[in-house]
Amino acid sequence: MPINPDTLRRYAIARTLFTPTTLPKAIAKLGFVQADPIRAPARAQDLTLRHRVKGYRAGDLERRYAALDIEEDFFVNYGFLPRATQALMHPRTPRTALTPARRKQMDAVLEFVQAHGVVHPRAVDAHFAHGKSQNWFGGSSNASTQLLDDMHYRGLLRIAGRASGVRTYAERIAPEADALPDDPQQALDALVDVIVHKYAPLPERTLGELISHLRGGAPQWAHMRRDALARAKARLASATVDGQTYYWPTSENPASRRHAPDEVVRLLAPFDPLVWDRRRFEHLWGWAYRFEAYTPAPKRVRGYYALPLLWHDQVIGWGNVAVVDGALQADLGYAAGKPPRGTAYKAALADELDRLRVFLHLEAP
Repeated sequence: MPINPDTLRRYAIARTLFTPTTLPKAIAKLGFVQADPIRAPARAQDLTLRHRVKGYRAGDLERRYAALDIEEDFFVNYGFLPRATQALMHPRTPRTALTPARRKQMDAVLEFVQAHGVVHPRAVDAHFAHGKSQNWFGGSSNASTQLLDDMHYRGLLRIAGRASGVRTYAERIAPEADALPDDPQQALDALVDVIVHKYAPLPERTLGELISHLRGGAPQWAHMRRDALARAKARLASATVDGQTYYWPTSENPASRRHAPDEVVRLLAPFDPLVWDRRRFEHLWGWAYRFEAYTPAPKRVRGYYALPLLWHDQVIGWGNVAVVDGALQADLGYAAGKPPRGTAYKAALADELDRLRVFLHLEAP
């Protein structure tokens, strides 16, 4: 079969919507799960995992986090990833150097954490009274919370879990892998492979942008990103489709006849790897999807937290889903202006809404 938009579309769906498995295996298979705090009707990480983990329920990742071999950290964006992958990015050398005063603050907080094991930001704030400081978007935040975030990013602390959604912190005991790597190039290439494995098939421009985003996860190697991109292009399989060059692992065949679409409707998270790249989305599905939660309400086109709606191998529209008085409400929109004809789609949509109710711990209507 030729490699064209149809084969790329089916390949992208088949490789990321794999047969549901256990939570640890799904995270390992994905390589990275992007996190987002908005709950509409559930957090993005839960909405992503529900399609890939048998019997998954909203909140399972948070409830089981402490027992899993994973960490919360920044990769190409913030989320959850295997501990072995996180170790590739540490020890970090952030672009902002520590002042003596800041270092003194961190040392004092680290001693406090070591003495208490796991700490809540409120406990740190109550003990040290660091006051308020300006956050990155111009507002005011507790200085203690910002300090803890900075210590986490620098690898001094780890996320121990969450208390009512708030991150709690513990000392991070650096594994042996945290020793400076003998070959930073090899470590960086391994991180690039995580990107490719999760988001393939990748348009050339998106591959470059994601490798550029690694300056957040591994700022010490920011100067090596251009060469890492060149090496990735040299070792990956590729094809040019409609003027765009796509890349994917050499062990995979986008044109395989095994990538046949199924008869399932799926409402996807806005950050699901299938729809994350808006450039690829528009090429493969022919319409523009945007995440509009931070768009002023009068300017929204699809809705506050519109979930892409997948049917067969087509993303045919979107759904704004909410829980009102204990009942699931779904407001659906369609790129073509109307839903597909026939009873098959209606039955599959009803099944998806039933799965959502179970996932959200709701009773059947």
